[in-house]
Amino acid sequence: MNKFEQLGLTESLLRAIIDLGFENPTEVQEKAIPMLLEKDIDLVALAQTGTGKTAAFGFPVIQKIDANNRNTQALILSPTRELCLQITNELKNYSKYEKGINVVAVYGGASITEQARDIKRGAQIIVATPGRMQDMINRRLVDISQINYCILDEADEMLNMGFYEDIVNILSTTPDEKNTWLFSATMPAEVARIGKQFMTDPIEITVGAKNSGSATVSHEFYLVNARDRYEALKRLADANPDIFSVVFCRTKRDTQAVAEKLVEDGYSAAALHGDLSQAQRDGVMKAFRGRQIQMLVATDVAARGIDVDNITHVVNYQLPDEIETYNHRSGRTGRAGKLGTSIVIVTKSEIRKISSIERIIKQKFEEKTIPSGIEICEIQLLHLANKIKDTEVDHEIDNYLPAINSVLEDLSKEELIKKMVSVEFNRFIAYYKKNRDISNQSSGSDRRERDDRDGAPRENNNNGATRYFVNIGSRDDFDWMQLKDFLKETLDLGRDDVFKVDVKEGFSFFNTDAEHTDKVMEVLNGFDLNGRRINVEISKNDGGSSSGRRDHNGRSSGGGFGGGRSSGGGGFRGERSSAPRSGGGAFGPRSESRSSAPREGGFSRGSAPREGGFGRSSERSESSDRAPRNERRSSGSGFTPRPSESSSERPKRPRRS
Repeated sequence: MNKFEQLGLTESLLRAIIDLGFENPTEVQEKAIPMLLEKDIDLVALAQTGTGKTAAFGFPVIQKIDANNRNTQALILSPTRELCLQITNELKNYSKYEKGINVVAVYGGASITEQARDIKRGAQIIVATPGRMQDMINRRLVDISQINYCILDEADEMLNMGFYEDIVNILSTTPDEKNTWLFSATMPAEVARIGKQFMTDPIEITVGAKNSGSATVSHEFYLVNARDRYEALKRLADANPDIFSVVFCRTKRDTQAVAEKLVEDGYSAAALHGDLSQAQRDGVMKAFRGRQIQMLVATDVAARGIDVDNITHVVNYQLPDEIETYNHRSGRTGRAGKLGTSIVIVTKSEIRKISSIERIIKQKFEEKTIPSGIEICEIQLLHLANKIKDTEVDHEIDNYLPAINSVLEDLSKEELIKKMVSVEFNRFIAYYKKNRDISNQSSGSDRRERDDRDGAPRENNNNGATRYFVNIGSRDDFDWMQLKDFLKETLDLGRDDVFKVDVKEGFSFFNTDAEHTDKVMEVLNGFDLNGRRINVEISKNDGGSSSGRRDHNGRSSGGGFGGGRSSGGGGFRGERSSAPRSGGGAFGPRSESRSSAPREGGFSRGSAPREGGFGRSSERSESSDRAPRNERRSSGSGFTPRPSESSSERPKRPRRS
């Protein structure tokens, strides 16, 4: 039975719900829909991004609209063009079986006369950005004096972007007897002021704690020197081979610069900001949804319209000027009940903001260190092994097998594996051998000196501790907390005996004190987990310290590949250069040249693409409606290359042979 049937929706809406594949309403939908259908009320709904707020107000407003009346009956205000179009499309899908209901999007960057013509033909519901709606009111191209419903979506973000005066002017044009529904992730003072001025005895519903962050998002920060911010970003990408992320910068200039440098260094990346044309923005978003882009570098304003499933990480390359904006950023991941990670790269001058954010989201950050080169190589090797294992064989090669077998017949299985991995990976390892590790800074407080994930401080975790590799990870439905609980219960260890738990897709790392090593190896090796045998090995890296070393035989721990002698025999030190790429690297095989990447995606190497391009541009307003407050401020914290690291001199990530 579809649980939406219990909410009081009409048969035509239920048919659309079935077509959309919705089965169970989210918490905000379950609370808001019956209430809005039953009574004519003013409502304040506080819920995180990604909790289904559009359907929570969309279904009731469609059901309450008189389809036989061609006048405008409902106005929905949203902060950006992308979100405006997204809401419009969703409402059209909801009302597909409702005859006569017309929804029109009104936003900057498109023809205002065309939009006015669409409204004149009859638009019961208008979805608009505040700036364009105010413009149409001033030109008398729209009449909202008789509307019955006004909905403010992402109200806190609209006000943060500087739309307060526009919203006040628009609401002043609407009738006093209308119903106002306000949906917001947080409740800052300006939102409360709007509610007090234009709403009558509003009913408030809250999903989760007020202003809190999503329970499905874990939060971590990395404290680095300012000069290492960009290098830290690349290392974090390399340490998460399956990353699919949004990287946030404060200004358009920084967004553009970071995206360009990532592309130069071989990552599949693109910029999204207000200076792109609508066609360019559409091209970038199409490529991102298709996973042709795996690192979308965006400003806060441009990212408001992003509704993409399965984003694994949100990376705060720079923290926002308005701390409340962090909640919106982290809401891009951990959606629909899936787990996500919000990463913050900070310098010592910004560390105080972490505590401020913790108070707002009511969640704790975990302080982590930038992975060392040897740890990244270990992760990438295991990722490559899993990728080889999961690759589907194209049997067109069968005709060539006799010749191939003849060439390789003198090689043992172990030698064949070593050579195959080396073909893909030698350049990647060579890069990290030559590169210095990033100097991780200390936050200087006991609370920030913890090494395990549950917040309990430990002393000298790397001394007398053993680090393990285990062949289970997020694909087995573990996050770090769940894996830690599983290990403690299975091994019958105390709360602080398992620490430095680091979960990847197909494998994980964790530490225990050395006294537990025999027990870990004995209990876990061969343990049956839902029909899968667990394999545990002792890892040679220290769990993220920059002092990691290979052993005397040059073996990389946990990988099971053996390996040749490491030249130099030491850690990965040397000159700074761009991160390498390989077929088994962070972003999949590079079977095509960079110039063959789709132009519309905005991430091809070499010349600027036609759609979603990377050409530098001036600091114009973030949207055609209104320049946001945080975009009008200057920021000096963007990455600036050293003179020796100009794009012409900086080594590129090596391609596959």
